[in-house]
This record gives sequence, C-alpha cells and structure tokens, in this order.
Amino acid sequence: MGEYGENLDDLTAKCVHCGFCLPACPTYALTGDENDSPRGRIHLMRQVLEGQAELDDAVAEHIDSCLGCLSCVSACPSGVQYDRIIEEFRPEVEEAYAEHRGDRAFRELVFGLFPHPARLRVAAVGAVAYRRTGGAALVRSSGLLRRFPKLAAMEALMPATTLRKAWSSLPASTLPDGEPRRTVAMVAGCVQRVFFGDVNAATARVLRAEGCRVVVPDQGCCGALSLHAGRDQEAKRYARKLIDSFRHPAQLGAVPLSDLDAVVVNVAGCGSTLKQYGELLADDPEYAEPAAEFAAKVRDVSEVLADLDPIAERHPVRARVAYHDACHLAHGQGVRAQPRKLLGDVPGLEVAEPAEAAFCCGSAGVHNLVRPEAAEELGRRKAERIRATNPDLVATGNPGCLLQIQRYLGDATPVVHPIEIIDASIRGLTLNPRRRRAGS
Repeated sequence: MGEYGENLDDLTAKCVHCGFCLPACPTYALTGDENDSPRGRIHLMRQVLEGQAELDDAVAEHIDSCLGCLSCVSACPSGVQYDRIIEEFRPEVEEAYAEHRGDRAFRELVFGLFPHPARLRVAAVGAVAYRRTGGAALVRSSGLLRRFPKLAAMEALMPATTLRKAWSSLPASTLPDGEPRRTVAMVAGCVQRVFFGDVNAATARVLRAEGCRVVVPDQGCCGALSLHAGRDQEAKRYARKLIDSFRHPAQLGAVPLSDLDAVVVNVAGCGSTLKQYGELLADDPEYAEPAAEFAAKVRDVSEVLADLDPIAERHPVRARVAYHDACHLAHGQGVRAQPRKLLGDVPGLEVAEPAEAAFCCGSAGVHNLVRPEAAEELGRRKAERIRATNPDLVATGNPGCLLQIQRYLGDATPVVHPIEIIDASIRGLTLNPRRRRAGS
C-alpha cells in the first residue's frame, strides 16, 4: 500500500472499534453510514492494507468525504491518531480516485489559486469588479450558479475586500510599544494576508502592545490546504520553502530562527500543519532537523498571549460573543482554554458557549467548495446552534470557519477573529459590524 503501508498498519491496528467517535463525526451525523465514520473508514483502510478489498471508487468515496476535522481524535479513549492515518492514506486515494471524481479541473483551479497570494490579489481585483459592476446580479439571475453548485459555493463564500486591503502588508520588523519581552515571527498566511489583512494587522498590534518585537519574513504558502487534501508532495514543497524563509537571518531582521521566542500563527488550519512539519519532513535528510526546530517554535497567537502577563490596558467591550472552536485549533492543536481566557479577560464581554461548540461548521479546508451540499447541512446546523445563544458577535480562529459561519448565520451578526476583539479592547474601539463576504 504505497510508501506508508507499514506505518499505517501499526496506526490503524490501535482502533478497537469502540464507537466513541461516532457521535463526534460530522459525516456520520449526516449520513448515518458506518463507512462514513472514523472507525468505519479505518476498517475500510485495513481491508485495503491487508488485501481484502480494492481501493475502488466506493471505498475512495467514503475516505474522500472525510472532513479531516479531527473531532474523533479528541473523542477517542484509545489514543488512535486518526489525524496521521487520514493524512497518510489520502495521497493514495487522491492518486486512485482523482480521475473518477469528476471535478479534477475545479480542484486544480482551487489549488492553483488559494496557495498563491499574488494570484489571490489578482482574483481580488475580479471580486471587487464583480460586485461593483453588476456582474454578481447578472450571474445570479442567469441560473448559471444553479447548474454548477461548486462555483455557486465559491461565489457565496467570496470575502468582501477592497484593493487597498488586498495589497496591504505588514512591515518586515516592528519594535514593541514598550519594554521588549519577546521576539516573534509571524506567519502571514495566503487567504489571510489577502482577504483578512485586518486580522494580521490586529495580531501584530496586540503582540506589540504586549511587549513583542514582531518580524514578518517574505514567505509563501505553508502547505496546509494541500496536505489536508492528500497532495502531500505539494505540501512538502511548500513546507521546505517556508522553512527557508524563516531560517534566513536577513529575512528576520538579523534574528535567526533559534533566537525567536515563537513563530506565531493566527490561522487554525495553518497552525496545525506547521506544528506537524517535523513529522512531515522526517524522512528528508536535508530538512528533517530544521523542520523539527521550526515546528517546535510554532504557537497560535492565543497561546503566546495566554503565556504573557498582560500589560496593555483592556477597555470594555459591551457585547455577548459566541465562541466557535475551529477544528484544527481545538482538535488538531488542543488549544481550547487560551482563546476563551483572553476573551474572558476583556471587561464587559460576555462569552457564550453554543451547543456543539467544537462540532465542525463544514468549512474543513476546501470541503465547502468541493462538497457544497454536505457543507451546507453542517453550516446551517452550526448557525442554528449559534443563534440559540443570541450573540452580538461570533468569534473563531480560522478564516474558513469565519466565512462559512457568516454565510449561514447572515450578515446581521458579524463573525470576527478573537484577536480583533482583543485589539479593539486595547485600543478602546467599538467593533465595526462590517460584512465579511459579498452582499447577496
């Protein structure tokens, strides 16, 4: 079974089929099919590994439909590393199933666009023109989107932006506002830097306010989207390039990687992958050691701030915020308490816990683009749970979750990154309930 066969055999053998993963699994909740559950998928994989079944379209479809949300990892009492299992098996599925899936061109469009900030900026020009010239109304009235649901999903999730925001960037190095306490480097992200540059700016401001020198090297994609979709060789190429960007002292204002206190990330999906670099490149003789060193430095921004005694004054934010656990933050990185603590420390802010707070919203990397029907069911389910808390705001630490939830929650309740609330509190600002996607 390819290069991963022996390792996968050991990993899958740990599953005792107890069923604790079933109620945690979004796809099982939708279909009720055992083969769409983690233990069912593991059983299918073992059958393939042992030669009792072929990796045919039926088996591949069950594996491919997995969101990779990793909620089963949190639920499993036996410590089964389903995250490693699915990421090591997916390349085999991608190779065997790509021709039969019927959406190769669309997936190539997605992966030819989203990991490339320069291309995303060009797309942002088109997005602005699409909204401002009446193109959106024309396309929607034509019925084209009803014929192509994947394009419809992409259109509906299109973030609102401006050309100024799309081309904005952070300084390569900025000093803290007061006495230096830490030196950190920031991962800018791809979609994040083009469509959510305000989140990056807020992240840098808060870090500086808490005594951090912030450096931002010139960088490309981290490979998270590719890795989660089974494009492992592509993900490794991106990982090597990103590591090189952070290893070069000139890129970090003469600060070598070894002298950084942390590599800060504010995107849950990216952070989960960055922390896996040591495993991803373990067999690469040139990059195994640098990758492990890099991964050991990676921290979500909430982890960095939670470890610092706050020195910047927090002003009141009079609002009720519902917090949604981004899957790759809660399940992939085990970061749950830190964002809640930071929000809870804001005067006047009431933090609400929706039912199924850690249940996937349906975004799941590119899942809501390539499997829009299932993603819609999960998105509406998530929105219903959030509405029940009657929030003024929703906070989540991943841009994909933010767009997915905003789509199904509606624009009346803004969805923001937690760091934007912290930033507003420190600066004494009122949060602007701006729209995050194109108006309908």
